[in-house]
Parts: sequence; structure tokens; C-alpha cells
Amino acid sequence: MRSRFGISAPKVAVRTHIPWYWRALAAIAVLSISFAIAGWIYDAGRKISGFNRLETELELTSLRERVEEFQKETTKLRALVNSGESNVQIERTAQQQLMSQVKSLEQENGRLKEDLAFFESLAAAEGKESGLTINRLQVEPNGIPGQYRYRMLAAAQGGKKDREFRGNIQLVINLQQGGKSAMMILPEQNDSARQRFNITFKHFQRFDGTFQVPSGARVTSVEARLIQEGLMRASQTVTL
Repeated sequence: MRSRFGISAPKVAVRTHIPWYWRALAAIAVLSISFAIAGWIYDAGRKISGFNRLETELELTSLRERVEEFQKETTKLRALVNSGESNVQIERTAQQQLMSQVKSLEQENGRLKEDLAFFESLAAAEGKESGLTINRLQVEPNGIPGQYRYRMLAAAQGGKKDREFRGNIQLVINLQQGGKSAMMILPEQNDSARQRFNITFKHFQRFDGTFQVPSGARVTSVEARLIQEGLMRASQTVTL
């Protein structure tokens, strides 16, 4: 008895138990912040596209600070989840949801960094020769057999941006099917919904959608083209 309850008794660590639902609420709150920041970046990008030097520097400084703050919040949330791994009182399903939300936060943080880099490149192009570009082309399976999702960012860089671009996006999809190479060009000539590939912008415009390939076909590369009056003004290719 003396050895169990006396001075020589083993030490017991007492840890504060944080209910899982508070952890979930914290994750949801931070996730909401990420979407708010993403919307703010879009607005900031439109301001940056005006290329007021002083305003651009202020916007970029503020954006860097927000990205740094967002990284700190993500780190705190990951530490909170990791600390709960040893706490058997947290429901397994709730912990998995937290981990999923942390992953979403990290992905969103990556997109914020990409947006920051892109807007910085827009600011650096001030006063240079004008031109059109396609940036950040991404193509990935969409969870349905044969269906792929694509996204890109079309932009006007350098020069004066007082003219509106009106044209369309064209996709050139290279395939492997039955050991042979094949090609698809979208939109097809007889596509009744070809207007969904139309695009209009003055500074920049995000563009995304899905396409379907034949059963058994494997996409090897996709080229996105910016077409105006039958002429290709810009392009970008991604290899899968």
C-alpha cells in the first residue's frame, strides 16, 4: 500500500481532454477562413491586374501575410489532430474527418501559394509587351470511368488591358487506345453545346470543365489553346 500511494508511487500524467466536437468546429472554422482568403485573393488579383505600382506592392505584401497566417493555422490544426491520436476517447470517425479537413486545408494552402506566384508574375509584367497566356493547366480523372476534369487560367499580360478578349478554348486530347494513338479535338464541329467553350475576359479568367473519352482509352497529354477569329493566340500542354 505504501509503495502504491506513498512518495515512491509512480507519477500519473493528467491531460486535458478536448471533446472531439470542439476539434471538429475548429477545423470547420479554419476551412471557412481558407475559402474567405481564396475569395479575397481573386479580388486582389483583379486589383493587381490594374498595375498601380504602389497599390500592387501593398496588395502583395498583405497577401503574403495572409498566406503566412493561414500556414500557422494549418500547423496548429495538424498539431491538434496529432495530439488526439493517443486519446482513445475521440471517436475514430470524428478523427478521420479532422484529418480529411486538414488535407483540404493543405491543398487550399497550396492553391493560395500558386495564386500568389501568378499575381506576382502579373505585377512583374507591367509595362512589357502585351500578350495572352494560358497558365496552370491541370487535367485529372474525375472519379467516373473515362471522364476527366480540366482547369486553367487565361490571362492578358503586360501592356494596356483596356481591350476585352473574346474567343474560345480548344482542347487537343492525345489518347492511347488498343495500342494505337488517337486524337480528340474539343469542341467538335457538330457539338450543340460548343458555346460552353467560349471565353471573354479583360485581365484574366478561370476556365474549367469536364470531357469524356472512349471506354478503354488512356489520356497521354492535353493541349489547351486560346483561339480568336480562327487563330491560336496562346497554348499550354500538360502530360499525364
